[in-house]
Amino acid sequence: MEKIEEQFANLNIVKRSSETKEPTYLLGIDTSKAVQAEKGSLVAVLCSNGSIRIYDKERLNVLREFRGYPGLNGVKFANSCDSVYSSCSDGTVKCWDARLASEKPVQLFKGYPSNIFISFDISCNDHVICAGTEKVDDDALLVFWDARINSQDLSTTKDPLGAYSETHSDDITQVCFHPSNPNMVVSGSTDGLVNVFDITVDNEEDALVTTCNSVSSVSYIGWSGKDYKQIYCMTHDEGFCWWDLNHLDTDEPITCLNIPDVREVINVKEGILDYLIGGLYHEKTDKLFVVGGTNTGVIHIMSCTTSGLVHVTRLQGGHAATVRSFCWNMQDDSLLTGGEDAQLLLWKPGAVEKTLTKKDSMKIASSVYQRVRVHSNDSYKRRKKQ
Repeated sequence: MEKIEEQFANLNIVKRSSETKEPTYLLGIDTSKAVQAEKGSLVAVLCSNGSIRIYDKERLNVLREFRGYPGLNGVKFANSCDSVYSSCSDGTVKCWDARLASEKPVQLFKGYPSNIFISFDISCNDHVICAGTEKVDDDALLVFWDARINSQDLSTTKDPLGAYSETHSDDITQVCFHPSNPNMVVSGSTDGLVNVFDITVDNEEDALVTTCNSVSSVSYIGWSGKDYKQIYCMTHDEGFCWWDLNHLDTDEPITCLNIPDVREVINVKEGILDYLIGGLYHEKTDKLFVVGGTNTGVIHIMSCTTSGLVHVTRLQGGHAATVRSFCWNMQDDSLLTGGEDAQLLLWKPGAVEKTLTKKDSMKIASSVYQRVRVHSNDSYKRRKKQ
């Protein structure tokens, strides 16, 4: 098999999204996972104007748009169908059918009063949704719902199953279920903590498998390693942490790597790194990669080893401004990227684009900015139970 590093180095733009009437930042991307070859893959993109656009993956043309929902955070397809989810600051997680033109959500998962959701995920078997809230009145909650459709109850609105309230002391910025175990979920917060839970356990204290401390506000989390027994996170000040859960019951240290500021240590070969975007675990080669970029739209891919991050390649000639989101497809080794230049790009190894016209950077006002908080030391202390 061709080395994955060479595949990344050979990524070229094969398609750019068509122009839209209202240019926006592209803040999140996910692709449909349901196998429906005859219908083609769909791409869902979260936009800074409070809409979710559904694209045809190969042509990158907009098929439909769910508009008018300010305060959306994150976008995610279900694993077994073409339902699209997003959490919202109005205290709900919304679900649309990506193949229906109707802008109205087909299902609404309602939180508790005063909940403001800023992160969420759905389990790999599509049974459970978990969403993280902003801190309100000393409470930062992880709220859970049963996402299954019950033929006996066709109500479009669902109330929560329950919530965790004791393990984070500030905004819960990230929620990520295990890729193959529907009962494991990891959360990250501006309190610096990354918590791993087994949701089959009855109470929150016992459900908490382990707590890792990034010592900074968490901006991205993910699972990696063989059988996904490792977790990693990025921070709002461009730090990177990597932990091995296999070592929980041994004398081995759980921390594989801890870099307070990747920008200060990475050599990107005659270039600069301005920010981190996220992580990418390549299951076939059992390798973890970190994706970052520059304010002028260059994308950097770095491989992750216990001795540090190593620059693999740069992708340029595509975006003209900060890249905010990406989605890697393991099946065809393609990469989708979205940025503040309002462009959605599809990259494939060895591909050739028919028209190579790089757009000018678009200086557009965005209503959605990733918050970066300045923390006092006491924000990292665990909140005492009342």
